[in-house]
Amino acid sequence: MKLLVFFVASTAGLVAAIGVLVWTGSAGGAGGPARVQVTALEFEYRLSRQRVPEGRVLIELANFGQDEHDLALRRVGGTRTYSLAKTLPGRRRTASLRLLPGRYRLWCRLGDHRLRGMFADLRVTKRR
Repeated sequence: MKLLVFFVASTAGLVAAIGVLVWTGSAGGAGGPARVQVTALEFEYRLSRQRVPEGRVLIELANFGQDEHDLALRRVGGTRTYSLAKTLPGRRRTASLRLLPGRYRLWCRLGDHRLRGMFADLRVTKRR
C-alpha cells in the first residue's frame, strides 16, 4: 500500500511540474509569444500580468461583465492605437501584436466606460 501511495504522489508531482513548465513557457520565453489576458468587468480591467517582454504579444480580451466592451491600447508617447472590437458579455477576442518596450495605456472606448474606470497600464520590457 505504501508503494502505491508513493507512486500516486510522485505522478501527481510530475503532472504539477509539467503544468508549471507549460504555464511559464507561455509567458513569452523563447518558445512563443508573451500572453496577457485583459478581463473586462463593470467598470474595470484586470490584467493577468503587468509586464511582458518586447516582441510578439497575444492580448486576449475576456468580457466577464454584463455590458459590451472593447479594448484599445497605445504606447505612451506613441501615435499608433491598436484595438480589439466590441466584445459581447461572455465572449473573448484575441489580437497578436508586436510591441516595442515602453508603457502602454489600455482603455475601453465605449460610452463613458473609460471615465468610469476602464483603463489599465501594461509595461513592455526589453529582452535580455
